Amino acid sequence: MAEKETPAIILQFAPLNSSVDEGFWHSFSSLKLDKLGIDDSPISITGFYGPCGHPQVSNHLTLLSESLPLDEQSLIASTSHGNRNKCPVPGILYNTNTVESFNKLDKQSLLKAEANKIWEDIQSGKALEDPSVLSRFLVISFADLKKWSFRYWFAFPAFVLDPPVSLIELKPASEYFSSEEAESVSAACNDWRDSDLTTDVPFFLVSVSSDSKASIRHLKDLEACQGDHQKLLFGFYDPCHLPSNPGWPLRNYLALIRSRWNLETVWFFCYRESRGFADLNLSLVGQASITLSSGESAETVPNSVGWELNKGKRVPRSISLANSMDPTRLAVSAVDLNLKLMRWRALPSLNLNVLSSVKCLLLGAGTLGCQVARTLMGWGIRNITFVDYGKVAMSNPVRQSLYNFEDCLGRGEFKAVAAVKSLKQIFPAMETSGVVMAIPMPGHPISSQEEDSVLGDCKRLSELIESHDAVFLLTDTRESRWLPSLLCANANKIAINAALGFDSYMVMRHGAGPTSLSDDMQNLDINKTNTQRLGCYFCNDVVAPQDSMTDRTLDQQCTVTRPGLAPIAGALAVELLVGVLQHPLGINAKGDNSSLSNTGNNDDSPLGILPHQIRGSVSQFSQITLLGQASNSCTACSETVISEYRERGNSFILEAINHPTYLEDLTGLTELKKAANSFNLDWEDDDTDDDDVAVDL
Repeated sequence: MAEKETPAIILQFAPLNSSVDEGFWHSFSSLKLDKLGIDDSPISITGFYGPCGHPQVSNHLTLLSESLPLDEQSLIASTSHGNRNKCPVPGILYNTNTVESFNKLDKQSLLKAEANKIWEDIQSGKALEDPSVLSRFLVISFADLKKWSFRYWFAFPAFVLDPPVSLIELKPASEYFSSEEAESVSAACNDWRDSDLTTDVPFFLVSVSSDSKASIRHLKDLEACQGDHQKLLFGFYDPCHLPSNPGWPLRNYLALIRSRWNLETVWFFCYRESRGFADLNLSLVGQASITLSSGESAETVPNSVGWELNKGKRVPRSISLANSMDPTRLAVSAVDLNLKLMRWRALPSLNLNVLSSVKCLLLGAGTLGCQVARTLMGWGIRNITFVDYGKVAMSNPVRQSLYNFEDCLGRGEFKAVAAVKSLKQIFPAMETSGVVMAIPMPGHPISSQEEDSVLGDCKRLSELIESHDAVFLLTDTRESRWLPSLLCANANKIAINAALGFDSYMVMRHGAGPTSLSDDMQNLDINKTNTQRLGCYFCNDVVAPQDSMTDRTLDQQCTVTRPGLAPIAGALAVELLVGVLQHPLGINAKGDNSSLSNTGNNDDSPLGILPHQIRGSVSQFSQITLLGQASNSCTACSETVISEYRERGNSFILEAINHPTYLEDLTGLTELKKAANSFNLDWEDDDTDDDDVAVDL
């Protein structure tokens, strides 16, 4: 009676598991928002794994922040070496822009495409030069950057050999090697792992000579060690801890061996460690049969498998980082999201770095100041300083959005202080401060005892303007805007002015300082721009700013306006600033007029036209843009005034404050008014009867 054949034992491989560090998702989110936008092209990435280092825990293939590409142009992952705990493995990431696209991905085709790449590397010999390609992987993902949630699915393509790999023998390495061989193999493995040149090479050859001396070589050296050994094993870093199953990387390793060298029986070495050193009690040595089926060629591409299971099911994994993130960091990311999304389609050239770094000084923390501050925050501007001398009154919170009822209690909180507190509550990442200070004004004479205090305020205001990039003039009175206008022109700072009437508003940007006094304007070469300097708030005045507060009824003392004006004017003021910051000429940008611009697009500014003045009326629901040039007789920004200020300093300011006609005398406005008053119109008296006049319409 014939003896029955023992059925072959099919070699069972332990699957490779994935792990994604939170840093990877943070880095990918930045890459997606800042560079990729809606581009969903595949991205080359790098995964990392190492040999198992614990008898009860397998190692995972891990994605870290450095897994993403360093090359912004080609989006090619870094090829830098890993270390003993981080062997780099090439991978590819397919990220979709919608969850629907994620669900519709042809997963089988993607897996097959990556498996074909591995097979091509085997056939070309690349796998011998860089064995890490045998563990090539792919990831599909969808990133919901609004909710900080990520859906993803790993695949580790592995070939299904036909016939299946048969296991002949499997035992701990300590039982396979003699004591002398085991000692030599351990030493050789430790040397391989300690070398910077080989520590991240996960596939290798182990040869043991007849004198029990072990050596480790690269796969490409197989022919060189033929006949020079008593034992030859194909070794690999095994991430699996199981005592009866080799890890997933062995699958493609055996496919390489069968295809490249036509071996039918091989000894393999599953290298594992304990506390960073070779552990032959955990490591495995096995013998496998990898014969070809009849009629099959070694070059035939095998089928492949490899989609990772999630708790035993073929479904993707998901993770939400919102709950684990620092609330302030989460707020920063959320605030930046809208701005970065603008660059995906609408404004690819938008310079967000300019916006995030600009420092804004708000003179006035009332109705306009609150609206401007909120809109600045929306544009990602983080550095805001308030200057105001008033306190929060009971009538303020309903119109001034940064204050609430508690700010009014007692004698009321200073607005500059309450505004800072409110911004911090709205967005903790704000860098904001408040200065309680009155702004010295012409037409409001002071006594000699007050001079030191007033001049101290002037010096402090000058220092504030010098230390900021943009200044908003949002005070209640006309004369309180004079000194800031002068100081901005002197320092060549961006100045944005907003003023309200009962049902009308005016928003404007001041031009640069006088050309002859500004180094920036001289360096610009103003002739090439073919533009004149834009005027300031006072350039159209024929009188110096005067006291507008004395002898006024209650409705004249308060800013009585329709409630809808401040949000409109405040928003336009900020939009003007953003337009200036995005314009290549900055403060020196010419003024555009909407009546002369049919398209609303401007080649110089990505945001459209950049007007000088905007005037609107809610009673007519109308808005126009105006253009005004700087006046040589301006009491605030003319060369005469700036030169006098630079020459005389404090004495000039005191004279402007105490003598109402001084600025008019200095700039020639006094003579201009005299000439205008002395000019008489002589009307020619003809005898034409009114009834005989023909009017040509």
